[in-house]
Amino acid sequence: MIPYRRRQIEAYILKEPQYYPVVLLTGPRQVGKSTLLLKMKEEGRTYVSLDDPALRNLARFSPNLFFERYQTPL
Repeated sequence: MIPYRRRQIEAYILKEPQYYPVVLLTGPRQVGKSTLLLKMKEEGRTYVSLDDPALRNLARFSPNLFFERYQTPL
């Protein structure tokens, strides 16, 4: 297993959750997006994947309900 390598962006996101209560990470496939977010989950953030169509639709069409279900930092 390859050891985890911290990324510079982690310090910014983890430092001030009041400035970044929700993080949406997009990018090319297989570059470490999920790994990064799962690592941040270990440090106090909630991890939610919008790969599930039902959850994605909840976030898109009922954001208030989505944020009732998933509290920030997220």
